[in-house]
Amino acid sequence: MFRKMRRFKQELSMEECFEVLKSEPRGVLAVHGENGYPYALPMNHILLGRTLYFHSATEGHKLDAIDADNRVSFCAIDKGVAKSHDWALNFKSVIVFGRLLRVDDKEEALNATRQLGLKFYPTADSVEEAIDRSFDRVQVLKLEIDHISGKRVKES
Repeated sequence: MFRKMRRFKQELSMEECFEVLKSEPRGVLAVHGENGYPYALPMNHILLGRTLYFHSATEGHKLDAIDADNRVSFCAIDKGVAKSHDWALNFKSVIVFGRLLRVDDKEEALNATRQLGLKFYPTADSVEEAIDRSFDRVQVLKLEIDHISGKRVKES
């Protein structure tokens, strides 16, 4: 169903793909938007096991789109490195295809929110304060992965 990577010598292993998803703080989520246009937006994420979690408002374009068609893609790119005396970055990119689902189980949603907060907030106490303040206005989403691929890229 999914294409094989054309530049197979640059292909990342599954472990490398998951390391990029684990270490990078954000990526771009693409959904089937309105009027035939794709809708892509930057999103913070957390990888728990082999599942990506996101947080969202409880309504909006993204949720309307996944209610209509929950097939999505998500792209994350690492920071890259430049070799000495070279302007071009060498970086790793990962593309995930899957189905984005609303998390209705409160404990699962709370755990994902807490783990996502710990990735960004300075302390566990500040995470708990944010959860107490706004968890009732958060929709947690999870991306169940159908296919994942990654590659090493040199900009030049």
